[in-house]
Amino acid sequence: MASNLAFDETPSLTHTDNPLLKDFDFPPYDIVEPRHVQPGIRQLIGILEADLVELERTLEPTWPKLVEPLERIINRWGVVVGGIVNHLRSVKDSSKLRTAIEEIQQDKVKFEMRLGQNKPIYEAFKSIRNSSSWETLSEARKRIVEGQIKEAVLGGVALEDEKREKFNEIEQELAKLHDKFAENVLDATKIFEKLIVDKREIEGLPATVLGLAAEKAKIKGHEYATPENGPWIITLDAQSYTPVMQHVRNRSLREELFKAYMNRASSGDLDNASIISQILKLRLQKANILGYNNFAELSMANKIATIERVEELLEKLRVASWDHHVRDLEEIKAFAKESGAPEANEINYWDIDFWSERLREAKYDINEEELRPYFALSNVLDGLFSLANKLFDINIESADGLAPVWNPDVQFYRVNDSSGESIAYFYLDPYCRPAEKQGGAWMAEVFYRSRVLVPPGSPFRLPVAFIICNQMPPVGDKPSLMTFYEVETVFHEFGHALQHMLTKQDEGLVSGIRGIEWDAVELPSQFMENWCYHRGTLLSLAKHYETGEPLPEEVFSKIVAAKNFRAGSLSLRQIRLASVDMELHTKFDPYGELSIFDVYQKVWERTSILPPSPHDKYLSVFRHVFSGIMPAGYYSYKWAQVLSADAFSAFEDAGLDNDKALKETGNRFRDTILGYGGGKSPLEVFVEFRGREPSPDALLRHSGLLPILASAET
Repeated sequence: MASNLAFDETPSLTHTDNPLLKDFDFPPYDIVEPRHVQPGIRQLIGILEADLVELERTLEPTWPKLVEPLERIINRWGVVVGGIVNHLRSVKDSSKLRTAIEEIQQDKVKFEMRLGQNKPIYEAFKSIRNSSSWETLSEARKRIVEGQIKEAVLGGVALEDEKREKFNEIEQELAKLHDKFAENVLDATKIFEKLIVDKREIEGLPATVLGLAAEKAKIKGHEYATPENGPWIITLDAQSYTPVMQHVRNRSLREELFKAYMNRASSGDLDNASIISQILKLRLQKANILGYNNFAELSMANKIATIERVEELLEKLRVASWDHHVRDLEEIKAFAKESGAPEANEINYWDIDFWSERLREAKYDINEEELRPYFALSNVLDGLFSLANKLFDINIESADGLAPVWNPDVQFYRVNDSSGESIAYFYLDPYCRPAEKQGGAWMAEVFYRSRVLVPPGSPFRLPVAFIICNQMPPVGDKPSLMTFYEVETVFHEFGHALQHMLTKQDEGLVSGIRGIEWDAVELPSQFMENWCYHRGTLLSLAKHYETGEPLPEEVFSKIVAAKNFRAGSLSLRQIRLASVDMELHTKFDPYGELSIFDVYQKVWERTSILPPSPHDKYLSVFRHVFSGIMPAGYYSYKWAQVLSADAFSAFEDAGLDNDKALKETGNRFRDTILGYGGGKSPLEVFVEFRGREPSPDALLRHSGLLPILASAET
């Protein structure tokens, strides 16, 4: 296989012992060590600086003399820094790796600004836009040119002297603060451990979680720990914390864990409050330097929405969710009272998950933990891949051993088209590793599809993706048994990967997920979640891991019936976080007397009937916003839900049990939503697929948020 990096034209790279700089087909994750990072990145910067100088010397406002050499530089930097070093920091963190990254952080940001603020390149792109040949360019190429111009302006290319110097200082400092914020979240989560020796303290905890807690105790030196007799170690990792809050009868333990969880990274050396304050000040300064009134205005420059339309959508959904939220809490309180709970008249935050889970079990006769045996990871993947074949005419097969991996549990897959031709690859890292791996789930790119970076003998370079999850690993002789929520999460991240892998866009700078406005990128991921409630799909993957028996039909019906349980409350939580994000980046004065938690409390009061908890410092772990992932962009989940729900309704209209219609609609979805990448405006792509503008009606219907009176009458 020819190299994906095409480093052959730079002889110095082939004579180094540093794996970051060697020619490779797939990144050498198995041999990259922290000691390679600092010298590797510094050497890479020197090489790419030389490439940049050569580009400037031979620069012409044409595709071969501007865009293609620029793409080669962008690609090399992205693969090594993003696809290897930053990726390993997320999945294989260590103090040595952190130190190595910190040592080259300033050089890294400096090079990125040198590239982003390059005036000759900026002027060349403007010349293309203003040329007589502009109208002859494809839509994708126009999007590349306009995107590069906008990105350069937002990156400070038009700034002069003191303003540029100040802007660059801000960028350097923000990069440090974003990294430090994320580190503190990881460290604050893994630092808490509670040893349990009396099983009565964790009465109600499911057997699978007892097994995981005993395994953790073994790792910590309790070599004779067993699931039945302990001891057990409880942590703030989601695989431990969530089951405790949902199932343990010991109210004082739930209270202790709730307070510890909500106070993560809010005190001592790991306190993120001051970091958030600094971030907000610097973001405001950055926006002002670029001529914006606030950071949200700057953020919206690269999105579909406007601040006004975001606020309008969030308010519409808030109103639609409110009555459902009120009813949710009334039902929980009433059920706790009927059950004789002493706390029924003063339900607190550490009671809600416990009693809502008891209510759900009583109301729908369904227990999340009892479903685990039906959702072994291997069976879930088989069902997911079968669905992808049915909808998008692709075949997915294991390719373990073809590419190096960073952990023995990582799986590698090849994606083939209907003719058997390979069109993409992806890594799957499914299990939680709290000591070294960030929580949550995400998808990211390793390589993107490109005609410029094409290996010899191929029409284009194949895309390669990461899918990262944090579900419970195998315990003892049991495979990884998933909750239904974890099944939805795998479908969600696979949706992102599909858009990256099934792109038909050969212009690398807008292929796959590249160049897509951020508030549209969640469309394919949230779209895929809907299939978890599709009878044929779920029954195809839900098989008991020991007996092979399929999920009983009546249990499937209960899962569907319970789909929108507490929908109002869960919707308001997302609206709360999106609203706080917008408020902090629009109206909030980071130099004023109010604190970020004052803003959080203010927004809380209009998104919950419960009073805000004095222990809730969630902003201190809000990585989406404060580690630089999507600042002033958390609303994107709700924005894209409108698009994804409406897109799925096209399959409903076609007939979910009509295989021929599903395949036809699936091919149309693949050719448009998944196919265009960033080469066409997301709204135009949606209209081409759906035949009309998006409507929120499907979202309200799918989420069970239609007016209560109206739904009661139907």
